[in-house]
Amino acid sequence: MALAKITQVSGTAVHVPGSDIDTDRIIPARFMKCVTFDGLGEFAFYDVRFDKDGQPKGHPLDDPRFKGASILLSGSNFGCGSSREHAPQALYRFGFRAVIAESFAEIFFGNCTTLGIPCVCAKGEDIAKLAAAVEANPQLSVTVDVAAGQVSYGSESFAVTLPATAHDALVSGRWDPIGELLEAKDAIHTRMTALGFATA
Repeated sequence: MALAKITQVSGTAVHVPGSDIDTDRIIPARFMKCVTFDGLGEFAFYDVRFDKDGQPKGHPLDDPRFKGASILLSGSNFGCGSSREHAPQALYRFGFRAVIAESFAEIFFGNCTTLGIPCVCAKGEDIAKLAAAVEANPQLSVTVDVAAGQVSYGSESFAVTLPATAHDALVSGRWDPIGELLEAKDAIHTRMTALGFATA
């Protein structure tokens, strides 16, 4: 089955302010002792969401107004630090399907792309304006138009960017290399056999 073409992502948004938000903040290391990524979503941003007794600190992700938000807004160098794949996996399982920030750490960006999560870069002032609109109306519908390189909400819009390779992979449905290999396994087997290689 072909991968979905990700040309647009629409939904409500939540603003997690700050720059240099690293992968350890996104998913603390102690929650990485898992066989699968299932269940990681509940631990996203855990140490800044909860105190040592497990009581909520009032983080935006726990604000009932933003429950179900699928678009994350943040600052510059988002996803820096360790290259752990668990960080984008935790965001995906929390329910995020796109991230808008001023810039991204390269490995984090790549890991998000292979999950089908568009990470688009915008100017700080555009993100701040959108964040203010979301704060005023948490049910505001936001659309990340990956194909057109634009974010729109209400009567407003602004330009966003992402590398051409990621753009092309997302809009063509070729964002998961492993998925592509699995999809092409019969063709690969046929070709390898024709070349005289034994395949299992």
